[in-house]
Amino acid sequence: MPDSDAWISVSTPYVKPRDADAPDAWAQEAADHGHVGTQRLLHVGEVMPAPHVAAALHSSPTAPVVVRRRLVLLDDQPLELVDSYYPADIARGTSLAEARKIRGGAPTLLAELGHEFRHLDEDVSVRLANAEETELLAQQGPTPVLVLRRTSSARSGRPVEVSVMTMLPGRHLRYQLTIEAVE
Repeated sequence: MPDSDAWISVSTPYVKPRDADAPDAWAQEAADHGHVGTQRLLHVGEVMPAPHVAAALHSSPTAPVVVRRRLVLLDDQPLELVDSYYPADIARGTSLAEARKIRGGAPTLLAELGHEFRHLDEDVSVRLANAEETELLAQQGPTPVLVLRRTSSARSGRPVEVSVMTMLPGRHLRYQLTIEAVE
């Protein structure tokens, strides 16, 4: 687990399009700190969204979404679970709906499809991990987790990705905002 005093995570590299041949943002961040960062794809498929996901995507709770569920590892140790949800009408027939790595990452693919991120809304909370999370994160007994929910909207204003990151304690997140000039 990263030392929270020495390792500060910034969201920006995770939401900007990347060169298709560049390492993924997590692998790069971990390497920058002398570690190996990897991800294990746990599930890709269409699901009925939880109410908070449907609301964030401005869709009906009965409209399916595509989910990509990943286990994030640091030096082969579980660190975080990430569930990313996409409107099915955007994801179907693309790499988002396939159980394989996306070259350049989801933000790159979404930008290529005309859905480049324009606005991000992040919400952070703390709770105890549920039984499945406790098992996947290789924890024993009740474990507090940091939950970051990010809704990414395209230039059109349409929300196109909701990511729910469930992290083990010890993380330090930094937020940097750029305010555009108002004319």
